[in-house]
Amino acid sequence: MADLYQTRPVPPMNPAQHIAAHQDYYVNLAADAGGTVDEAVGELDALPVYRSTVGCVIPAYNEAETLAGVLDSLLCQTRLPDAIHVVVNNSTDNTIEIATHYAGLHTRVNRDSVDEFTEIFVHDIGENKDKKVGALNYGYSLVEGMDFFLGVDGDTTADPQAVERLLSEIEHDQRIGGISAIYSIDDTDMHGVVERFLIAGQRQQFASFNLQNLLRGRQMAVLGGQFSIFRMSALARVVEDNHQDFPWVRDSEIEDSLLSLQIRSAGYLTKISADARANVGGMTTLRSIDAQQVKWLAGAIDLMWPGQRGDTKGQPFHPNLRLRWFEMGSMVLNAYTRFSFFVLLTCSLLFSAFVFNALWLIPPLVATLLNFRIVRAMKNANRRDYLFALLWLPSEIYIWTRMGHFARAWTKFFSRTESDNWALQSRAESGGGSRAFLAPFVVATVLWGAAVAVFQQLPEQLKSDTLYVGWTSLAIMTLLQTAWLLLKCLRRFRGYKV
Repeated sequence: MADLYQTRPVPPMNPAQHIAAHQDYYVNLAADAGGTVDEAVGELDALPVYRSTVGCVIPAYNEAETLAGVLDSLLCQTRLPDAIHVVVNNSTDNTIEIATHYAGLHTRVNRDSVDEFTEIFVHDIGENKDKKVGALNYGYSLVEGMDFFLGVDGDTTADPQAVERLLSEIEHDQRIGGISAIYSIDDTDMHGVVERFLIAGQRQQFASFNLQNLLRGRQMAVLGGQFSIFRMSALARVVEDNHQDFPWVRDSEIEDSLLSLQIRSAGYLTKISADARANVGGMTTLRSIDAQQVKWLAGAIDLMWPGQRGDTKGQPFHPNLRLRWFEMGSMVLNAYTRFSFFVLLTCSLLFSAFVFNALWLIPPLVATLLNFRIVRAMKNANRRDYLFALLWLPSEIYIWTRMGHFARAWTKFFSRTESDNWALQSRAESGGGSRAFLAPFVVATVLWGAAVAVFQQLPEQLKSDTLYVGWTSLAIMTLLQTAWLLLKCLRRFRGYKV
């Protein structure tokens, strides 16, 4: 009897539902076999059901310090990937030796007492001019026959249920082309004031970004490659629609953003999970965070700016780019209000016209309240996160560093400076690189000094008029900005934890 069913395709419902829908057929079949309908149900329950296949690809470039933790994290998943491909490229450390130690078949008994297995394959593709993109595309060709593509960065570790939760959601909603985990950074082994400050800032930045996407119907504008699952049919559709050889293209600084945009254009959703979590590698020096953020922003500008990419449908008003424009506008407003405040304050003190008004304390108080609410929404918030938010000054300094990244990225764009931002980030992470991250602050200081010097040369009445107009316009802009922050403070977070 079992042999009879083995040749039939698995119905798109469980056996009991299928028998209920075809009762007469199964009654006759059971009678012919000398059994009962209940026995038929038991026979069907014993048959294997279809299990989606997941191919995991880890592009690894000089990941000797973190790769073992990544592979251990994957082998501890409640739902193992069916195959894990470590694609080592351009590495000069012992990444390949560490990866090879894990190569081969891995088996374990899952919580249902069923044997599970996965196999880890290691591929050293040597020098690869396309870097991470080339490694991802190489991995894509290795798992092309599977149902889902799991992309994992070589410094990202996930909670044990991350794969299971991501897979469950994308399996049960055919509209989803890709879904990302909630990202944070593990700060348990941080040393030094600067390192702790930068990691705390990045943790809050990730939390704010994740919360914003969760509250927008869990729509994810950028499916970060750190830990995301993609539907293989969606990737194939991107390749076909855009006449590409592979899903990831080499001429984009932020390949994840472009792919996410193309998946949306192909008619699929890009989502963020509500409960799958992963910790990514953080930037621990001013050089490395500047290189990373400038690379991200430069790539975003490349996607956003009209005429930059003729292959982007709906540019620059694509749904995935609207949030980018809003973020850029917010950064311009932040830079304007802060720079103007310091110029006007200096000029007022020099002109003996400064009068303290307690109302100017409201904006930082509202910003602190919002930061506090975001930290409260963090699943693994600690004392350092709360201090970062409540002391105000650390988060304010971090905003200034982000404004510096913003200024550098746009300067590169308008100056048409050609540079390998991937190589610059790699050099900065290894302790090299220049002090270019200081340039925006040097320029801001020069502009501040020039503005004050010009003010000093003005006639007395014009000085007074300039201060009046300057403080009035700044007050209006600050009022609008504070009102927006207050609305965000009053917004319900719907129980989401980031």
